[in-house]
Amino acid sequence: MSEHGGAAGEPPRIPRSRLADYAEMDESPTPDAPATPSQEHPEPLLSAQSKTQPDRQVPLAENPEVAARRRVLAELLGEFRRTAVLVPLGDGPGPDGEPALLTADFNDVRFILAFSDEQALARYAQARGEYSREWTYRTILGAKLLDVAVPAAGVPCGVALDCAGGPEGMVFPPVRGIVPDEAAVDRDEDQADEGDSA
Repeated sequence: MSEHGGAAGEPPRIPRSRLADYAEMDESPTPDAPATPSQEHPEPLLSAQSKTQPDRQVPLAENPEVAARRRVLAELLGEFRRTAVLVPLGDGPGPDGEPALLTADFNDVRFILAFSDEQALARYAQARGEYSREWTYRTILGAKLLDVAVPAAGVPCGVALDCAGGPEGMVFPPVRGIVPDEAAVDRDEDQADEGDSA
């Protein structure tokens, strides 16, 4: 992850994500551990009745777990859009001539870094080892970040809220339903689907 807006001449210090520890866990059995029968000859977990009947899966749109998660996301998104958040300023001017907002790039997507309050921003500054320097920020409504600042970035862009860690953190990626359609990275897929059905 590269960050934009750090102190000039200093390489950014990025705290190691706890997710990296999970990614490095080896799921394979240890060499000394004997293989269980299910590892040597896995038996399908199908009854005789299910072997004779075709598979029936619940469509994604009808899946109650998916529907519940969409409702939770819609509630979180609505709350974020109605809330004023703190956005630190980076170095140099932004596309509108105003000071640039602090951003970080991850997997070819730029994220505007936003914080719910000064304590969350302080945790981020401490994680970067820049707790003692002065942080200048603007207070911006979440809806304005998603509807105005994201499209103005000119590259795939979303918003990362409280990215210093903790359960409060949330990422709003640049997809339809979160950012305007013209700034969504999945808009081309829908255009291709419409072209196939024509």
